Amino acid sequence: MSQPRPRGDDQSLMHIRVKRNKTTIFLQCVPSETILQIKEKLEELIDQPVNDQRLILMPNYQILDDHKSLAGQKVENDAVVALTLRKDDDEFEEVNIERPSDSLPPSEIAMTTSST
Repeated sequence: MSQPRPRGDDQSLMHIRVKRNKTTIFLQCVPSETILQIKEKLEELIDQPVNDQRLILMPNYQILDDHKSLAGQKVENDAVVALTLRKDDDEFEEVNIERPSDSLPPSEIAMTTSST
């Protein structure tokens, strides 16, 4: 049984791209969802507690506040959001978003695959 589609401008469906290392997760959401709600969705997917996640709006590196909505922090449809996780020393890792090797220009692919 599918859930009803949200109505109204504030509730129109959108998606964000959550990136970490070489992984991209496409999340469907609505502008009124809080960052905490987004982290709860991610927890189900990546098995990391919400307290160990930090979401950062790219490209300006704005750390997103758990208690504010996507719209309230100007997160727009198709936004790129970096995910960082808490390390053993209780600090968060640095943002690391890698492009897959298949997106490199042909000359760079040739350099990375040559066996000289």
